[in-house]
Amino acid sequence: MSAQFGKVGVLYGGRSAEREVSLMSGKGVQQALASAGVDAHLFDTGERSLAELAAEGFDRVFIALHGRFGEDGTIQGALELLGIPYTGSGPMASSLAMDKTMTKRVWLQHGLPTPQFEVVDADTELRLVPDRLSLPLILKPPHEGSTVGITKVVGYSDMKEAYAAAARYDSEVLAEQFITGRELTVAVLGSGKAARALPVIEIAAPGGNYDYEHKYFSDDTQYFCPATLPPEVAKEVSAIAVKAYRALGCEGWGRADFMLDRDNRPWLLELNTSPGMTSHSLVPMAAKAVGISYAELCVAILSEASCKVHSASRNA
Repeated sequence: MSAQFGKVGVLYGGRSAEREVSLMSGKGVQQALASAGVDAHLFDTGERSLAELAAEGFDRVFIALHGRFGEDGTIQGALELLGIPYTGSGPMASSLAMDKTMTKRVWLQHGLPTPQFEVVDADTELRLVPDRLSLPLILKPPHEGSTVGITKVVGYSDMKEAYAAAARYDSEVLAEQFITGRELTVAVLGSGKAARALPVIEIAAPGGNYDYEHKYFSDDTQYFCPATLPPEVAKEVSAIAVKAYRALGCEGWGRADFMLDRDNRPWLLELNTSPGMTSHSLVPMAAKAVGISYAELCVAILSEASCKVHSASRNA
């Protein structure tokens, strides 16, 4: 493994609101790669300069960062300039997927199902938004993940406080139709025509509240993998996940999140290009269901590390 991959940096930590989760993901990935014989080293981008990556002779990196400055295309662009191969999607796909508003616009252009939405800001008459999207609805910052800044609005009087919670992270806030039903997620591995979906997972959080605590720390959340779904529904959800992934130009790996309504219709919510890799995370869970261990998953993702822009330039 050392001969195949060289010196590998596991980028973790960072400076986003998801730093705590990234620290857990990175440690898990580094330990898994080391157990497989990879010369892997932790590298906290929140405390160290990327210039040190090249200076210290890293041959490739595994991105275990979540949120801004790690999942949004910025670090991917820097790694392209440094010429260091990295895991996951390139700068454009990462940036698109990190922006939930732009993601939904791209999906709609491809005919993919996603809940109705509108963008609101400080000049929006908030009390009119529920008239257009109905109640309940969701308000969230479009550039954050892990349920950061998200509020379920159940009454007109909740709008102002919910907007303020999301506006702490973004100047523009995404208002989205609330879909009542089952929460599903689908991990996707590979690139282009080779991209494939892993088994569908259903998430059942206490009271339907799959928040930050229930995602990463609570043992009360239940996961069903594969999800108990009619075969045709599971097939449809998996197919939509791969189409959504390809529509954004994603590579390497990712995870599409869905709501399945009471009529068994799937609705795309978002796509994560650098999903969590903690003990509670969903991509390792889906991989395990098809016989892929955590370490094997990490090695498989690492094996696809590349410089996307440089590769495109060389092939032009």
